[in-house]
Amino acid sequence: MPSAERASLTYAFDAYCPWCYGFGPALRAFAEDNAHRIRLGVLSAGLYTGARVRPVAAYPHLSAERDRIARLTGVVFGAGHERALSQGTTVLDSVAAAAGLSALRDQPGISELDVAEAVQRAWFVDGRGLSDAAVYRDVADELGGDADAVAAAYASPAGRVKARADFRALRRLRVTSYPTLLLHTPHGAGQMGGAASTAASLTAALEQRLTTTIPKPSTHDLTSQGDDPS
Repeated sequence: MPSAERASLTYAFDAYCPWCYGFGPALRAFAEDNAHRIRLGVLSAGLYTGARVRPVAAYPHLSAERDRIARLTGVVFGAGHERALSQGTTVLDSVAAAAGLSALRDQPGISELDVAEAVQRAWFVDGRGLSDAAVYRDVADELGGDADAVAAAYASPAGRVKARADFRALRRLRVTSYPTLLLHTPHGAGQMGGAASTAASLTAALEQRLTTTIPKPSTHDLTSQGDDPS
């Protein structure tokens, strides 16, 4: 399938979402298996915004949830993450995390999926809070980006504006849970699979959709539209 005809998909995730971390390996395998025929964009959700921006100790259920995800998906949560949960002081702030992802996503030649995975590893493996600009500098270095430019973009007010634009875009797409993978067609955006999906089941769903619909161009420009409600 020529590049211009590739199917457009959006991955809706939150960097602090453990189910998104668990979904990551299946999504990676699906993306690699179908790289010749899909374009995959990533948009950040706002799980921890407003009154929900609190220390991780305020969410004691996360430890049990993490254990369940590990059993179901096979992902490994690192010792650094275990320490962060035990200490309980890391503040979960999805606006900061989304601003960091946006700063990295704007770097030329860097895969959006690589960015999402690297940011989640910083929290779920290393236990690094995602309000720390050093996280995004390190990810930029890891992925071959401009660390200074990323740090400046993260620190700028525009970074927060872009973060909230992601949140609005997902609300317009009626995404209310994460992870969510959407396929864009002339009939709108339709969800494919769920948190427990495998790469094979996602590919089967894509095959089924592509036999009956023609993908439309990426809707990534949604993130630049609308008013900030916050």
